[in-house]
Amino acid sequence: MSAPSLFVRLGGSAGIKAIVDGIVSRHMENPVICARFRPYLETEKLDITKQHLCAFLEAGSGGQMAYAGRSMPDAHRGMNISEAEYLSAMDDIMASLREQGIDEQTQKDVLAITFSLKGEILHV
Repeated sequence: MSAPSLFVRLGGSAGIKAIVDGIVSRHMENPVICARFRPYLETEKLDITKQHLCAFLEAGSGGQMAYAGRSMPDAHRGMNISEAEYLSAMDDIMASLREQGIDEQTQKDVLAITFSLKGEILHV
């Protein structure tokens, strides 16, 4: 018998949407990174970013949604993201997972995946 997919453990599409909403809300208030996100507040770009993030997480966790957005390096190219910003964003991700009641092992799995993307996000 196989274990549930990461998609299922994240609560499916609805769970991922709630996680993304939490992440973005935290990013908007996070003093380390809010300047990167606040310009999108109440714009179409924020909704598009959320949709892309939901699709990325769903596709990458075993869901049915296809991701048609840019690659990690392309999405972050020229942003010159620092290690402190990266770690601060990861704190927001983990807080959102905890808020949604995601179990500890799934949090660890998401953390490992997020760390695996670090080289594609920092200073590209």
